[in-house]
Amino acid sequence: MLCALLLLFLFKVHGNDKLKIYNAYVSNDMKAWKHIIDSIQKVKNKSNEMLLTLVNYQYGYIGWCMGRNNNKEAETYISLAENNLALLEKNNYNLSMVYAYQSALCGFNIGLSSIRAPFLGPKSIKYAENAMKLDKENYFALVQMGNIQYYMPRIFGGSVNEAIRYFLKAKTMMEKNSPAIHQNWNYLHLLTLKAQAYSKAGDYQTAKRYYDFILKKEPHFQWIRDELYNDLLKKLND
Repeated sequence: MLCALLLLFLFKVHGNDKLKIYNAYVSNDMKAWKHIIDSIQKVKNKSNEMLLTLVNYQYGYIGWCMGRNNNKEAETYISLAENNLALLEKNNYNLSMVYAYQSALCGFNIGLSSIRAPFLGPKSIKYAENAMKLDKENYFALVQMGNIQYYMPRIFGGSVNEAIRYFLKAKTMMEKNSPAIHQNWNYLHLLTLKAQAYSKAGDYQTAKRYYDFILKKEPHFQWIRDELYNDLLKKLND
């Protein structure tokens, strides 16, 4: 009975974290985001589902840290995410998602030190490919394949057009489950990745259509509204 009550308490405490994370993403309130992931990390005997959710939130926070060149903070949370993924892999839980996150962490580590790219680059690709082999409809694995193509130098085989193709596939997979994309930070982020990829490819009109779509869906999305959209308008004017 005590165990059941404890689980019920944890469910109530963390059950609304998805909405809180979404609101933090939209409003760029990363202090609130950090508070959520730190509180979940402290929970003892986390379920596999809670661990995987935590890794997703840590993934988002790491990306934000690296975008702000806060590499020391990024390293701390990469280490925490790696440990959580090791537990999930040991428990043989949703390995397709585990491999996809491992691919993402390899990419983050390359961002921290490009000298590690010759070793971590192929490793990141292998993780993403293994994730796809286990689940061809894993949208997150498709996102990682897209990220690999987006960030890989063209001389080594990178292609923005290939990145767009993977992002489009990922979007299609996510939208198969309409309720799951409602107030889901991952969906907004994927749409943003597509818009950025179109912009990088020089297709500013398509990028603008995506930004317009995102802002229609979520008018308070600060990153798009206050930064990316204005940057794109400057490119269009030029």
